[in-house]
Amino acid sequence: MTFAWYGHLKMQQTGLSRDWPLIVVILISWGIALLEYLFMIPANRIGFQENGGPYSLIQLKVIQEVVSLTVFTIIAMFMFSGQKFHWNHVAAFLCLVGAVYFAFLPSK
Repeated sequence: MTFAWYGHLKMQQTGLSRDWPLIVVILISWGIALLEYLFMIPANRIGFQENGGPYSLIQLKVIQEVVSLTVFTIIAMFMFSGQKFHWNHVAAFLCLVGAVYFAFLPSK
């Protein structure tokens, strides 16, 4: 989703898609997002506890958010070289680690 949502901005910066109509950019982004959904939906179905998987709904969502934000950070740092990584970003990631920890604590 990160590339579908933000990749077009990099393409615009490089001049590749600067003159493309918005509808073309939207359709290309939808196509990219569709590929992710083709993997994500089956993974959630397989991983969900009620379907025999090991994860609760909340755990699946926490995993998805952590993966999404990690991928976004990597893409932002390498594709958009003007974006800097600061101390508050590290603090945000530590909060994500805490969220994962608490989401995976056994329920009593």
